[in-house]
Amino acid sequence: MLISQLLNELHQWAPFNYQESYDNSGLLIGSPDREVQKVLVSLDITEEVVAEAVKLGSDVIISHHPIIFHGLKSLTGKTPEERVVITALKNDIAIIAMHTNLDNVSHGVNAKIAEVLGLKNTQVLSPKAGLLKKLVVFVPPSHLTVLRSALFEVGAGHIGNYDECSFTLEGTGSFRAGDHTHAYVGEKGRLHQEKEARLELIFPAHLQSQISRTIISKHPYEEPAFDFYSLDNDYQKIGAGVLGELEHDKTGEDFLVFLKEKMQTSCIRHTPLGDKKIKRIAVCGGSGSFLIKAAKAAKADVYITGDIKYHEFFEANKDFIIADIGHYESEQFTKELIHDFLIEKFPKFAVQISEHQTNPIKYF
Repeated sequence: MLISQLLNELHQWAPFNYQESYDNSGLLIGSPDREVQKVLVSLDITEEVVAEAVKLGSDVIISHHPIIFHGLKSLTGKTPEERVVITALKNDIAIIAMHTNLDNVSHGVNAKIAEVLGLKNTQVLSPKAGLLKKLVVFVPPSHLTVLRSALFEVGAGHIGNYDECSFTLEGTGSFRAGDHTHAYVGEKGRLHQEKEARLELIFPAHLQSQISRTIISKHPYEEPAFDFYSLDNDYQKIGAGVLGELEHDKTGEDFLVFLKEKMQTSCIRHTPLGDKKIKRIAVCGGSGSFLIKAAKAAKADVYITGDIKYHEFFEANKDFIIADIGHYESEQFTKELIHDFLIEKFPKFAVQISEHQTNPIKYF
């Protein structure tokens, strides 16, 4: 397939426009028009990972963390990042990053952590606002069902755990067809009134172009009338972190033993355990100090993340436990997440997880 086709499937899975403003996800190196046959998946891209891609004959490396995060001012090979870029360019290896866009979707990085921990009743910990839009379109009643079904098919009409949600109101529309029109109803040059249905649906903002194409292809009018409105509502399926519950509660010490085993880490930095049983769990892969208040507000018993600073541990204030398992440790299963998606989507595609452990932190 072409890299552009691969990018499109990745975008449908975890839309790149869901990345944070500071991020640099997407195609970082390579032409979207190039063919690709073999993919190497890694959490980070180091010189060892690129050498592995060269040895395997991989056309593309898909990583969680972008190798180009801050601007590169030169390509002289003086830094590891520059050497990675130079080697990738020399060997015609494309690089794609799936970073905070994969963090922010409900089936992404944090959902994978929740799966590893066996959490139930999961939901996004801190949903994002401003990612939803409302469509209002006017259509003859005779074509309402066809158009509505087509819009449902492309992803409109989802509200929380409900789908095929819409609102319809009947009224009368008016228009006058010009000399160069091919009107579905009415006569050229004469004002016409037609019974119409006002159809309203909510949809994720990144689907707007697809919604527009669907209206134009399924609507009987030559010039359909429709409007898009931006909404401030939280999008419950998109946001930072995940909240869930253990099947059975645990003591603090038992939970830490369980957490060590499941997350394959030898070190957990944590606040005092106390006597409270552990059941309600909040997680955020990577650097998650920005969600401490959200985890506390959600009444989590434990908040699991990485990169917590000394003074940030005080924010637990004995209300709950903060458990820092490390940045790499919290995101290590992201490689499997990306790999499994590609294998399921493209069963005949060659996909391999990098054998290199890229954690720059060692424990003595």
